[in-house]
Amino acid sequence: MAKLLPSFFLLTLFAAFSLSSAEIRTSSVRSDWRPIIPFDEFGFTHKGRLELNVFKISFSQQPGPDPDLSRVGFFLCTRDSWIHVVQELEDREIGCALKSDLVKRVYTFDQLKDSDNFSTVFHESDADQYTLLFANCLQPLRVSMDVKSVMYNLEGNDRRDYLSAGKTILPRIYFVFSLAYIVLVALWISVLYKKRLTVFRIHFFMLAVLVLKTLNLLCEAEDKSYIKRTGSAHGWDVLFYIFSFLKGVTLFTLIVLIGTGWSFLKPFLADKEKKVLMIVIPLQVVANIAQVVIDETGPFGHDWVTWKQVFLLVDVVCCCAVLFPIVWSIKNLREAARTDGKAAVNLMKLTLFRQYYIVVICYIYFTRVVVYALETITSYRYLWTSVVAAELATLAFYVFTGYKFKPEAHNPYFVLDDEEEEAAAEQLKLEDEFEL
Repeated sequence: MAKLLPSFFLLTLFAAFSLSSAEIRTSSVRSDWRPIIPFDEFGFTHKGRLELNVFKISFSQQPGPDPDLSRVGFFLCTRDSWIHVVQELEDREIGCALKSDLVKRVYTFDQLKDSDNFSTVFHESDADQYTLLFANCLQPLRVSMDVKSVMYNLEGNDRRDYLSAGKTILPRIYFVFSLAYIVLVALWISVLYKKRLTVFRIHFFMLAVLVLKTLNLLCEAEDKSYIKRTGSAHGWDVLFYIFSFLKGVTLFTLIVLIGTGWSFLKPFLADKEKKVLMIVIPLQVVANIAQVVIDETGPFGHDWVTWKQVFLLVDVVCCCAVLFPIVWSIKNLREAARTDGKAAVNLMKLTLFRQYYIVVICYIYFTRVVVYALETITSYRYLWTSVVAAELATLAFYVFTGYKFKPEAHNPYFVLDDEEEEAAAEQLKLEDEFEL
């Protein structure tokens, strides 16, 4: 039972997250003692294939003079089936996951004979989401090997599709969204040109964020397109990581700058606001490094769970950090309004920043919680819907930010007449009476 818990925890966590891509994956295992090692996950259609090539197989710490190597090998298992397999192991109905009727054995090491490598092609006709796993039921046997796994579905004239069944249309989705952002970039440039007399520095920064998001989507579309056709990204993943990093850093920086009122209400940043930027940017660097490690190593690595947790923690910290400047701005202007009658104007101006604060919270909650929940509960065939939901939310957030903070000579949020100022003062008085 104690031996089952680490593997059960690992697979439970692994099942909660989908890998970013289903490309041809090469993995190296060195003196690994784990009873269960997950390698890859893929959504098969009725014409699915798994090509498994394993080289340089060696053992250390043999459990006995004549070990039963049929208890060591690779198998495929669905998420639902694995829950029942674990139950069988706990109830001692079976002594090894490879002996369960609920798994599909791909290759067991008793077939090795005197060889230290093997190659096999497994045909999968039952459409479902499968995880490729390695079982080692001969403790304390340690295994070393180089594993190359290739998963794909056959389409049309037996053309290979290396993307999972639920992600095969992702190249088109990313390309369509990149076109939408190209339109936004052109529209924003037009606005900046027409309103060039009222343009602030923040507006050019917003243009840079849009451009980086566009390039990020284009690279991701090409990345997924090459993986779909060839099983490899051919270098497009490097560009994707670069633009993803720049997009993430600039987006969080933009939220901080807008939240502090920089370039709108004041031309400078306070020390504590600078500290927020100094925290957010390095954390984004860590988050992007963690993301690269997760994508490149896959779940078979010893530190995969740790890196996954680091990425989630850093992402949450970044999301919380960008909210502080907005809260500080609201608090400072509210306090100033109580001591300075003219400051009632600033309180009225802050209406926009209150709205923005709510929108930022909704955006973070939706993209971090709702999208994750959607990906978890959605059938493997419709995993692309979580991507569409996240990109639609991001697009709506960008449009809202641009519309509310566009350059305008008589923006009602920044210019108030006497009647509006009196209304603001009256509103402040009512709020004070309500608090008392």
